[in-house]
Amino acid sequence: MIEGLSHMTFIVSDLDKMEEMLTQVLDARKIYDSGDKTFSLSKERFFEVGGLWIATMVGDPLEARTYNHVAFKMAPEEYEDRLQRIRALGLDVKEGRSRVEGEGHSIYFYDHDNHMFELHSGTLEERLERYRSLPPSSSS
Repeated sequence: MIEGLSHMTFIVSDLDKMEEMLTQVLDARKIYDSGDKTFSLSKERFFEVGGLWIATMVGDPLEARTYNHVAFKMAPEEYEDRLQRIRALGLDVKEGRSRVEGEGHSIYFYDHDNHMFELHSGTLEERLERYRSLPPSSSS
């Protein structure tokens, strides 16, 4: 039986740039740095973000940007502060998709290696409840 998420790994071209993004935008805490040692595929660092283990390893960046992303939860009142932190690092903020009122707010952004991240203020329960309250759309 699956118990939950163990960890997430991001392949990055620059461990320092990724560390800066993780610590300054997501309040990550660095818990391990392999230094010049290689126990896995390449040099790596481990972080903790909201109880989640995030691993970063040196490698080639993603060639293209897609909508595949990881979403982290933020409180609604954090929106402006988080957006300012992202912009202060010169990260590319993507316009969010259109939303119905009441399903939360999101900030989508790309790191230096084309990984997309989202900071979202809503919950699955809130989104489903909001969708249930809307009339069905008609398609012609």
